[in-house]
Formats: sequence, C-alpha cells, structure tokens
Amino acid sequence: MLSIAQELADKIVAHARADHPDEACGVIAGRNGVPERFIPMENAERSPTFYRFDSKEQFRVWREMDDRDETPVVIYHSHTATEAYPSRTDIAYASEPDTHYVLVSTREEGETEFRSFRILDGVVTEEEVEFLP
Repeated sequence: MLSIAQELADKIVAHARADHPDEACGVIAGRNGVPERFIPMENAERSPTFYRFDSKEQFRVWREMDDRDETPVVIYHSHTATEAYPSRTDIAYASEPDTHYVLVSTREEGETEFRSFRILDGVVTEEEVEFLP
C-alpha cells in the first residue's frame, strides 16, 4: 500500500495537469519508505506518449537524495490519453524494486485517475493508495 499525504498527491496531479498535453514526470523522495519531498522533473522527450528523465537532472537528483539519506519512494508520470496503467515501455524501464510507481491520467479534464503500482521483474501489481491529511 502507498500511504501519501494528500498535499503531495495534489502536487503530482497539478504537475500532470500543468504539463498536459505532454507527459509529466518526477519523484517523491523520502526515508524509510515514507514519501516526503516532491521533486518535479523535466520530461526530456517533451512527448504526449513517452517520458524520460533528463540524464543530467536525474544524476543531480539521485546524488542529492543520497546526500540527504533519501530514496526515491515514488516515481510518477502521467498518461495524457490513456488510463493510468503502466505501458510496456513503463514496465521495461522500471528499475527501482522498492519504489511505488504512480500514474496519473489527464485524459479527462474534470476527472483524475491516480493509481500506484509495484513493478518487479516485469510483473505489475496494483496497490491501494491511502491519502493522508
């Protein structure tokens, strides 16, 4: 289960809406599996169907997390025209076994799909999301 502060979930959704029609992406860093720090990142692809972290930005962010004794608790991105479910490409690129992969769909303007998954060895498992005050 992903337990996440409503404020952090709202920031993910706001980032996804702001970058629409391109996919948004980023990280929530934290300690001991607790999501704490919102880190929006640049989609180097600038694409409505694919995202990729800029390699220099990713290196900087991961180094900063190491310096702060944090890990990537959540890696998030948006889907702009499809449901919030990992694509084959998302599954292939999932490389953090202890991370929650959050997907937000922005396909409907007045509706938000916010879902979390574990992806391990190509196997996708949806998990419950608990929004904390």
